[in-house]
Amino acid sequence: MSGATIRAAVLTAPATAEVREWPVPRPQPGETLVHVEGCGLCGSSLPLWQGRPWFAYPAEPGAPGHEIWGRTEDGRRVTGISYHGFAETDVLREDELVELPDTLDDVPVPGEALGCAVNVVRRADVRAGHEVAIVGMGFLGTAIAHVCARRGARVMPVRRDDDPSGEFERVIEAAGTQEALDTASRLIATGGRLVIAGFHQDGLRTVDMQRWNWRGIDVVNAHERDPRRSVEGIREAVRLAAAGELDVAALVTHSFRLEELDAAFAAASERRTGFLKAVVCP
Repeated sequence: MSGATIRAAVLTAPATAEVREWPVPRPQPGETLVHVEGCGLCGSSLPLWQGRPWFAYPAEPGAPGHEIWGRTEDGRRVTGISYHGFAETDVLREDELVELPDTLDDVPVPGEALGCAVNVVRRADVRAGHEVAIVGMGFLGTAIAHVCARRGARVMPVRRDDDPSGEFERVIEAAGTQEALDTASRLIATGGRLVIAGFHQDGLRTVDMQRWNWRGIDVVNAHERDPRRSVEGIREAVRLAAAGELDVAALVTHSFRLEELDAAFAAASERRTGFLKAVVCP
């Protein structure tokens, strides 16, 4: 493999991605090389593409792609935890891989994103018969709704510009905005559980602490940082998809080539009608 190269996208400046040639990454002990079939574009990656004062450019080759699926050198089709997935190959830890069954052949499987949805529902402790409001119906909120419904919960989706009412045992905020957090706080029932699934990364937030106190609610941060928990979520999401209980193909609405990474980010930023998830395929 000496001298061999791959193509990888590099964010060289805000709203500017370039495809460049890079040496093939070398797996270390416990790692494996994965030939990338595709990589989902996570909404949490938008600020890096849009630009913030605290980011440095250029980003690492393939970053911040972390929702890959592809094939290992020995032919296994896998998904898992990745960090440089906007490239032709990436290196993943063997204990952070999940093998994909034959029933998902030719299906895009951004496993990390699907695993997030499964873990949010687990942290929310959604059970059969629960009334669940989901504030923010992008990819994550839609996937969460699917998993909640599978558990036998009654789901009310709350989209931008909706003016919902009622009180719910579980309210999951999945948009990452102050407005969504305010809406979620209004909808939580006394003794209920408010679950923060949205990624809040553009500044401080305010909360109606009087309401939270008066209603005696539990507040859960549903973001996982333990890779083992993330892999468990991915494994369960793959099982649900293979069983036909999670329609992955319906959740992935837009596909772009590696050279079109800027267009993929623009689509994710604009979120026009019908957009849920973009994937980037080398």
